[in-house]
Amino acid sequence: MPRKNLSRLAIAAVSLGLVATLAPSAGAEPASQGDKHGSHPSHPSKNSYKQVGYFAQWGVYGRNYQVKDMDTSGAAARLTHINYAFGNVSAEGKCFTGNIPGEADAWADYARPLDAAGSVDGVADTDDQRLAGNFNQLRELKAKHPGLKVLISLGGWSWSKHFSDAALTPASRRALVSSCIDLYIKGNLPVDGTRGGAGAAAGLFDGIDLDWEWPGSAGDAGTVFRPEDKQNFTALVREFRSQLDAYAKSRKGHDKRKHYELTAFVPTAPAKIDAGFEVSKVMRDFDFVNLQGYDFHGTWEPTTAQQSALFAKSDDFSVNQTVNDWLRRGAPARKLVVGMPFYGQGWTGVSGGGTGMGRPATGPAPGTWANGNEDYKALKKLADSGAYTVHRDLRNGHAWLFDGTTLWTYDDPQVLRTKSAYVRAKGLGGAMFWSLDGDTPDGELIKTVDRALGRR
Repeated sequence: MPRKNLSRLAIAAVSLGLVATLAPSAGAEPASQGDKHGSHPSHPSKNSYKQVGYFAQWGVYGRNYQVKDMDTSGAAARLTHINYAFGNVSAEGKCFTGNIPGEADAWADYARPLDAAGSVDGVADTDDQRLAGNFNQLRELKAKHPGLKVLISLGGWSWSKHFSDAALTPASRRALVSSCIDLYIKGNLPVDGTRGGAGAAAGLFDGIDLDWEWPGSAGDAGTVFRPEDKQNFTALVREFRSQLDAYAKSRKGHDKRKHYELTAFVPTAPAKIDAGFEVSKVMRDFDFVNLQGYDFHGTWEPTTAQQSALFAKSDDFSVNQTVNDWLRRGAPARKLVVGMPFYGQGWTGVSGGGTGMGRPATGPAPGTWANGNEDYKALKKLADSGAYTVHRDLRNGHAWLFDGTTLWTYDDPQVLRTKSAYVRAKGLGGAMFWSLDGDTPDGELIKTVDRALGRR
């Protein structure tokens, strides 16, 4: 049913109606059950929800989305974690960086100087400082927002090619983990002119996020995968947890009590979960995992469909299906953080009339940065222009734009309120956002979720 706008009362009624129908799922954790880091209630308190935003390294170029923008938009004040995307793993099975097109970008990470106007603290970088670029700005952001944690995300769709080889043996796992801790946790960066060197980024990263896409099943072209990835992933996670804990204990003084966090981005498809994850085992070592809550459908398919619905038919992907599949396999509810998209998937040449949903299309819609994808801030302008009609499936919790030819499926504030109500009702760990540069300059989406989760 097409809706241009809904009142606050209607929004509240929809969210409360969904919450009222949510009974605890089979496999949800009993309130008394704890884990190796201590006992926690099944339902997080209003201030304990995770709000995890991915910052894309390459966004500082064409998109001109800088670390400072997380501060001026209000996002940094509302996030609990920033995941810096991405770190790469070499063919030799080591974490590395450098200035290698398509493989690493040390210039963006820690060599690029920022002027006063582009700096979080309003002070220009100097030629002789050892840390500049995004890393130095993240350090300044953490100083301005105490309690904000920054994790390095390893892999992603394009940079997961060598995980399987690196996780293959005990020796290769030890070498990979040691190299990642040395580079990012200890901050021993390669020398790049006056930048880098031993300890240059020490103290910046508060943990590691594993974005291996995907252990045990196909990912990007050329990404190696094996049946034994499932057990090797468990062993790799254990190795990360062991080495991170050992490094924390080796630190002198106050730092000795630091807990380095370990998280992961994990899939929605049951086949991919079962091929690559011994869920109950790995969840003991993860602080939490970020669930894929988007890309359920996209322009690789010839028919329009929802990309991030809260609910769907039993034979389709949805947020609820993803959550329940992880719960049934032994994941504690409080460690499941729901991924929410700050972008939309779009088709053009849509025929068949109606609302455009479930109709054949000729191909991906033109996008600002990539065909078939568009940032929320751009889709908001389309919705406000009147050229598109906003359609909503209130029962299933998703929205889309349609002008008779082009369709965009996306999450707007109303959808995110409903999803946040779901997170609270299910006793889940919080919300994750890919990616922060898709939000409006005033942080409309992150502010919506922050208020809906009761953190502000």
